[in-house]
Amino acid sequence: MPHIKLEDGVPGILGPMLFSPQTAGPMNLLANALMQTDEGMSRGERELIATYVSSLNDCFFCQTIHGAIASAYLEDEDWSFIKSVKSDYAATGLSEKMKALLSIAGSVQKGGKNVTTKQIERAKTNGADDRDIHDTVLIAAAFCMFNRYVDGLATTAPTDPDIYRNRAKKVIANGYSATVINGTY
Repeated sequence: MPHIKLEDGVPGILGPMLFSPQTAGPMNLLANALMQTDEGMSRGERELIATYVSSLNDCFFCQTIHGAIASAYLEDEDWSFIKSVKSDYAATGLSEKMKALLSIAGSVQKGGKNVTTKQIERAKTNGADDRDIHDTVLIAAAFCMFNRYVDGLATTAPTDPDIYRNRAKKVIANGYSATVINGTY
């Protein structure tokens, strides 16, 4: 049960965003700027970072919705690749660049000062540029905030994967929005 009165049937971050449109707008602008671009990393890679950080933060709603979005971009229909990234990305077929960026994201999740020069050098050696590193750090930091917003208010999170798959299609088509249309999200 949420800690504050949120609209019934509106899960995860959508509930607090509907509760507070004045903060939802800037948060959605940030999410769109970080996630809805192919400058540097692909959208799928960006969503993978969000999923990984949300998994480290044990935020069920965020790791599931962003996992669904990443799965759609990366054509991982059964989410097996996403699950393997969350459990042990180093053992996956990801590029060394993405493995290095996920390492940085994991350090940011613990605290920004945990990012090391060695991690940055590894990322650069494997093809990451300053934009990739910047965006990785900012995505990881933003998702720590988003995860804490969702879980700090004890929002609800459905367990049906099809709900997340359907929401993922909407995000891919329209970007991030706190709008509820016709009672669906």
